Amino acid sequence: MIVEAILLTVITASTPLVLAAIGELVCERAGVLNLGVEGMMVMGAVGAFAAAHATGSPYVGMLAGLATGAVFSLLFGFLTLTLVANQVATGLALTILGQGLSAMIGENLVGRAGVKMPSFDIPVLSDIPFIGPLLFDQDLFFYLSIAIVAGTSWFLFKTRKGLVLRAVGDSHASAHALGINVIGIRYLAVMFGGACAGLAGAQLSLVYTPQWTENMAAGRGWIALALVVFASWRPWGVLLGGYLFGAVTIGQLHAQAFGIAIPSQFLSALPYAVTILVLVIISQNRRMTLINTPAALGKPFVPDR
Repeated sequence: MIVEAILLTVITASTPLVLAAIGELVCERAGVLNLGVEGMMVMGAVGAFAAAHATGSPYVGMLAGLATGAVFSLLFGFLTLTLVANQVATGLALTILGQGLSAMIGENLVGRAGVKMPSFDIPVLSDIPFIGPLLFDQDLFFYLSIAIVAGTSWFLFKTRKGLVLRAVGDSHASAHALGINVIGIRYLAVMFGGACAGLAGAQLSLVYTPQWTENMAAGRGWIALALVVFASWRPWGVLLGGYLFGAVTIGQLHAQAFGIAIPSQFLSALPYAVTILVLVIISQNRRMTLINTPAALGKPFVPDR
């Protein structure tokens, strides 16, 4: 069935976007802007492929990708949190470093046979027509992405530690005055973001295309950064936006296959154009909120009783 096949490819293409974006969301909620997601993804991809190729186990590869992303993120944390380097410049530098270092590490892995992550066939549920193959016959990365999004949403908005993390991002000076270890929390957030980016890269080299090619992240780290803004820094928005952006990515391939005369460059730029539109809408809503406040209207503020 054509529709089912297209949706399966959309899920596969969307999963690394969701994983990378949810990690970046936690970083930004803690007040850290990590532009090195692309570099961490590609390092996770080469680390996962190398480990899986050496051991023959995709699960070892997945853990290696996660660890590689987390360790690489520590370099970002050390430079920006300990040495107080500029976050934007450091993130861009680490993206370039990750692309070059991964190419050097993976030089002898190009063309080698990959180890593909198998699907988990959930009995009975996977036999449900149409829905079964889409939701209950997927690889481990898909289920992890859903679990991480749900866990992150619960952590940020339902736990005291999540409140502390958001407080650090909202006002680090106030959090520090309350005795909160701002640097420690931001280190943990950066490591979580790096681990998620490493998982996203591992999905690329173990599921999406089970092989190693130079720069195989192909800009997905930048899409993940845009996705966080698109989702207004909310975990479930990341999940929704990730599948929307994944559908656009796959849509351009199928549009060309069906002979639809839409420039591929337009479809490639569409996620970023949508993000800009969302930013404009958010900014406009905030502006209208400020304009309509009692102080702006010259009215006294009366608290709700």
